[in-house]
Amino acid sequence: MKFESYWLDTAPAFTGARSHPPEGHYDVAVVGGGLTGLSAARTLARGGARVALVEAGRVIGEASGRNGGQCNTGVAQDYVGMVDQLGRDQAILHYRSYSEAVASIEQVIEEEGIECDYLRRGKLKLAAKPEHYDKLGRTCEAIRRDVDPDVALLSKEEARREVDSPAFYGGLWQKNGGQMHMGRFGTGLAEAAVRHGAHLFEHTPMTGVEREGERYRLTTPHGEFYANNVLLATGASQVGPLNWFRRRLAPVGSFIVVTEPLSSEQCAQLIPNRRACVTSRIIGHYFRLTPDDRLLFGGRARFAMSGGKSDAKSGEILRRGLRDTFPQLADTPLSHCWGGLVDMSRDRLPHAGRHEGMYYVMGFSGHGVQMSVHMGRMLAEMMLGQRKDYPWQSDNWPAIPGNFGKPWFLPLVGGWYRLQDRLH
Repeated sequence: MKFESYWLDTAPAFTGARSHPPEGHYDVAVVGGGLTGLSAARTLARGGARVALVEAGRVIGEASGRNGGQCNTGVAQDYVGMVDQLGRDQAILHYRSYSEAVASIEQVIEEEGIECDYLRRGKLKLAAKPEHYDKLGRTCEAIRRDVDPDVALLSKEEARREVDSPAFYGGLWQKNGGQMHMGRFGTGLAEAAVRHGAHLFEHTPMTGVEREGERYRLTTPHGEFYANNVLLATGASQVGPLNWFRRRLAPVGSFIVVTEPLSSEQCAQLIPNRRACVTSRIIGHYFRLTPDDRLLFGGRARFAMSGGKSDAKSGEILRRGLRDTFPQLADTPLSHCWGGLVDMSRDRLPHAGRHEGMYYVMGFSGHGVQMSVHMGRMLAEMMLGQRKDYPWQSDNWPAIPGNFGKPWFLPLVGGWYRLQDRLH
């Protein structure tokens, strides 16, 4: 079994990075080579801006290349809960933002001809307890009434025909959504940004940034360069002078295992319509079939950072979860196991704005595949003068109480969530 991302392991090589360090003066410096940064760099370059994107490792090497590859509508929270928390008008805006983000992904794929096995089959949220099914029913009614009539509540028998598992009591099918090979999409997006004129620099961490009059001076281990504007698209990165953002984000580990290829008969029985699936527990699972007929199975597993032994321990927890969910796959070997960091905000919503004059968007909270691409484009259009506002603007983004950059509280949060799952 390989302890590396299946998406990155099977992605085509990105060949468009610059061989020399950034120097001189740019219109915009983009910090972070995940989907947010790549989307912004592509849009900026298409708009005629001179763009330098610096990435500490390889493009899409972190969260953007380590997720489940689901591109769905809907927010991280339950929609009814969001209405209670923020009000109906705000909840509708948030839900529609994710619908628009799905459209952004599909538009980029079509415009750039990215071959990433995009499959539009929607998301199925599966009830892990009978009372969860009742809650999904109320959520379905509210979504239909307020914002999206194209959702369906599935009975236990209907859900079993969608997912051949004895573990679920029904489900909510949100039809506006898809799935894709994240490595192929990310590489295709990076190649598109270069094709439009952006300069991409891999293995070039930003080690410092200072305002000098009307421009910024950015430093890297290889030298320095200047830019009129800066976009920070770093997510939960632990590299660079980003303490202000680290105090506002909890870097939560998320982990995934992938099986060896299944037979076509197994796939047809297991998830015949190849939906992207999530379960209703707080510490639940998400799963789907890959383009080459493997089962991808992920979840929080442990509230710990990713890397080394942590990934291996989480992989064993996920192996047990996979066997409990799909007993028929108990003897199926795993091919890949890996982890990554989710940039979890306190309210589990994205936050975008300006800090010390620099643009930022972060806090996708495990739902960033579609929204990161969408927001990268939105902020780029803002810089180009093509729009006056954008979603998720945060005039006041307070720090998480007690968070000084090191997530000491993650085991406590995990224990609380596990208790809630047992009780509810």
